[in-house]
Amino acid sequence: MVFGRHLSRSRKGRIALFRSLIRALTISGKIVTTRAKAKALIPQIDKIVTAAKKNSVSARRRVLAELGNDRATTDLIFVKIVPAFSNRNSGFTRIVLLPARRGDKAQMVRLEWSETIEMKESPKKETKEKEKKAVKKAEKPKKEKPLKKK
Repeated sequence: MVFGRHLSRSRKGRIALFRSLIRALTISGKIVTTRAKAKALIPQIDKIVTAAKKNSVSARRRVLAELGNDRATTDLIFVKIVPAFSNRNSGFTRIVLLPARRGDKAQMVRLEWSETIEMKESPKKETKEKEKKAVKKAEKPKKEKPLKKK
């Protein structure tokens, strides 16, 4: 007997779905998904953040196992997310209703953290890569084609 929501998936499919949604929420701070998936995901997120608030080795291992040994996501949870919720016991996420999906009229929602968490991206890498590409393009002189004589 399976308790909770099946979401028309096998057990492994549900686990993979939840891991990918939790990873996306942790990295970007918000995700757009269906209402059923969001409501099924909230208890999972609450358990992970509550375990991470203990900040012990066993809690870190439990979160790491829940996320499929994704060390980068686990570190983000312990470093950025847990400090933001130090004074909160539950209710780490909120659901914002969006218009229904056009194809099948599924109720769409935006699942986001209830506290503001700054997810700083590294724009320095992008600018360096763009500068390198610009330098490479500037270094190569364009070959001129000789004019054809009639």
